[in-house]
Amino acid sequence: MSRALICGSLAFDNIMVFEDEFANHILPEQIHKLNISFMVPSLSRVFGGVAGNIAYNLKMIGGTPVPMGVVGSDFDVYYQRLKSLGISVEAVKTKEGHFTPQAYITTDMKNNQITAFHPGAMNFSHENHVKDYQDIEIGIVGPDGRDGMLQHAQEFADSNIPFIFDPGQAMPLFDGDDLKQFINQATWMAVNDYEYELVHDRTGMDAREISNHLDALIVTRGEKGSEVYADGTMYHIPVVKAEKIVDPTGCGDAYRAGLLYGLTNGLDFQTTGRIASLLGSIKIATAGTQNHYISKKDFRARFLEEFGYAY
Repeated sequence: MSRALICGSLAFDNIMVFEDEFANHILPEQIHKLNISFMVPSLSRVFGGVAGNIAYNLKMIGGTPVPMGVVGSDFDVYYQRLKSLGISVEAVKTKEGHFTPQAYITTDMKNNQITAFHPGAMNFSHENHVKDYQDIEIGIVGPDGRDGMLQHAQEFADSNIPFIFDPGQAMPLFDGDDLKQFINQATWMAVNDYEYELVHDRTGMDAREISNHLDALIVTRGEKGSEVYADGTMYHIPVVKAEKIVDPTGCGDAYRAGLLYGLTNGLDFQTTGRIASLLGSIKIATAGTQNHYISKKDFRARFLEEFGYAY
């Protein structure tokens, strides 16, 4: 079974719901002296972080994830969870005296989000090395410590292991030259529409130019679906209508797990994108980033029902 090394954060997510819209309480003309609080009646603390979320989704549909991250001395309950799910913990390193990364996410009624993130032990992600893990056939460099992301991308490239570059929330850490370096090293790149605009602004390259340096550029566009730029072509991936929209947190990670599954199994880009889209749709119907579940058999059945063919 092909093993996927998933470099990124392993974190505890504190998710709060604001039962209104941020726009009703933020005055644009006063944004320079913003001082605002939101009453959030509901709060849940869940397992999260991009590496943990991607690993959870990939394992669920039949992949073999190896999450790689540096965590704090408060990680034990998460460690036991990963083991109970049959997910490898060999690449999870503990940094004593530090907290596991913590995200504080507030979502409003329009699914807009405000997030504060404490990196904690993630700042030591560069102390973990790609070369230390065997039988890795594919990887992903997701949001993590800056030094770790730069190092892991270089190590994947040096080892000739194909990988996805997913800057995500770490985008503010990198300038145009950094992003160009990642693009030249990576095999694929996955961003949402806002992140794509930042990459475009900082590198001066549009989607087709970026894709010329990669096997594929994948851009997700929320309810509009997603786009895969590959082989000089743009493939539109339709959105899968969710049973209900509950919580968008972690949908991007579910989507990336689908990408890893398709790429690992040699599926074409349109099928790979559809697997990713379906996983994102399943995730959004459940609160939290790792509380949804579907069996491999049922996932394949849902795919057939949705798209009219089996993979």
